[in-house]
Amino acid sequence: MHSSRKSFFALAGAGAFAAALPRAASAADTIRVGMIPDAGATQVSIDEKAPLREFLARHMQRLVDLIIPTNYNATVEALGNGSLDFAYLGGLTYLQAHARYGVIPLVQRVSDRAFHSLFITQTDSPLKALADLKGKTFAFGDVNSTSGHLMPYAALQAAGIDADADLKFRYTGSHPATLKAVEAGTVAAGAMDESVYASMMASGQADKNKIRVFYRTPPFLDYVWVARKDLAPSEQFAFATSFLALTEAKNKPILDILRGTKFVRANDGEYNELRRIATKLKML
Repeated sequence: MHSSRKSFFALAGAGAFAAALPRAASAADTIRVGMIPDAGATQVSIDEKAPLREFLARHMQRLVDLIIPTNYNATVEALGNGSLDFAYLGGLTYLQAHARYGVIPLVQRVSDRAFHSLFITQTDSPLKALADLKGKTFAFGDVNSTSGHLMPYAALQAAGIDADADLKFRYTGSHPATLKAVEAGTVAAGAMDESVYASMMASGQADKNKIRVFYRTPPFLDYVWVARKDLAPSEQFAFATSFLALTEAKNKPILDILRGTKFVRANDGEYNELRRIATKLKML
């Protein structure tokens, strides 16, 4: 039996994670930066991002505490209760945080302006198209993920598949977990972030001989870095310009951590189409 989307969203909306994050540091001059666990939330993943923390600290001339909450909604709630000053959010979590707490969009990768979800299966699977998924086991990522749930769900609906009625699905909680579930044959297929997929394939975290992509969604607007609404404009400016200053020639290790090549300014109005889709599918 598949998980209930309704029950997951009811839990997420109940403020279950409102106090999920303690204030990360007692020093008044410490900037607290959060990142949704789109590529998995482990101590190793935090340690691997140390160069990003050091870069931000140098650029802003402040101590920086980098935090990866346990799930997407915890990141949203931490912006609302002041546990985080800045955060990296997916498109859907941005819309949720903007609606609840008025967070301010700052910057995003160029690739975030035309992002895709990938539907993956095992190499020897008979699956060729979305219509072939009917009756199959399937993995979404986090219930609040844009590329791991919202847009794949919309794509399935457009293909005439009602995920709630036609699939036996589960939520893995992250993109890497979805890939591993498909790789192991735990599910017949799954949907995930294209940049996480590419990174895992390039780094050897996934077996290229066992996984293949059989559908790629149309492009959509996704990830964005935001500030909590009451943060000083000077802090917002300093944070945004640190990302805008990144170049592959000088900062490739940082950009590799961020799975991007260049950053640009973000604008709330450009999320209106995603907002429409999320509202229609009752995910906002």
